[in-house]
Amino acid sequence: MVPRFFKFVIACIAASFAAASFAQQYPNKPVRLINPWTPAGPAELLTRIVGQKMAESLGQPFIVENKPGANGTIGATFVAKSAPDGYTILFSHVGPMAISPAVVEKMPYDTLKDFEPVTQVAAGALVLLVRNDIPITNLRELVAYGKANPGKMSCGSVGPASTSHLACELFHTLGGVQTIHVPYKGSAPVITDMLGGQISISFLNIAGAMPQMRANQLRPVAVTTLKRSSVLPDLPAMNDSMPGFEVNSWYGMMAPAGTPKPIVQLLQREVAKALKLPEVSEKLKEFGLEPVGNTPEEHAAQLRVDLERWGKVAKAAKIKID
Repeated sequence: MVPRFFKFVIACIAASFAAASFAQQYPNKPVRLINPWTPAGPAELLTRIVGQKMAESLGQPFIVENKPGANGTIGATFVAKSAPDGYTILFSHVGPMAISPAVVEKMPYDTLKDFEPVTQVAAGALVLLVRNDIPITNLRELVAYGKANPGKMSCGSVGPASTSHLACELFHTLGGVQTIHVPYKGSAPVITDMLGGQISISFLNIAGAMPQMRANQLRPVAVTTLKRSSVLPDLPAMNDSMPGFEVNSWYGMMAPAGTPKPIVQLLQREVAKALKLPEVSEKLKEFGLEPVGNTPEEHAAQLRVDLERWGKVAKAAKIKID
């Protein structure tokens, strides 16, 4: 009689061979890339760029399907409930993966249990902007100005629980400066009111604010990723003088939980290969993004850090969304 332990080992080995064999045949039909945001936005454009390169390399179409709504959670839920066979993949974002779990009381999925992280595709720094008529040229001066003028500074965001809102709240916590949060519906009205003198500062997507920065209409002070951005190399990272400050509006790729590891690894390698192509990295820079392409393990670690960070910030600021 074969001992139970050896039966278990034999079963594991057999499963490993089956998964490897399955991965060798993958993909043998079109793969769906689910974009949880609205059509024609940066997420869809980025998904199509990366998907096209993966299709060229693997010989099967990578078809982008837009499933927007509920701050990205509709598309994410669809993928979480899909078969873990590698043919339905989420083009994810920090919003539905790490921010929504911090601010929505009843989530339809568990980020860590219902998904297999594939890779972080791109890092998205925000840029801290200051209105031109405020005499500020660096972060140290901004903190001093805020403390000298308590309750007079306002921080505009693109909406409640957005990365720009959470950046305002993190600035309050780490900088010891209290500003008045003013939410808008998108970056355009934030910029309009900053130019009009109604808003003091804001944290915005680099690409969206680039025209005003180039025209010297708004003053950039720092970026919110841990290191400087190659898109704005002359600006320091806020983390340099405010340790622990990180707001990374990243895009990633995730598969349903249970997707065979060889398939996850193959997808990661293909994304990383695509991101090294000059035409892809240049297009990302147009969007204000940095190519990443890290390992599944590294992306999983980033998810855990973000979930903890935004959970603490949301709790401290009492941010809740129905």
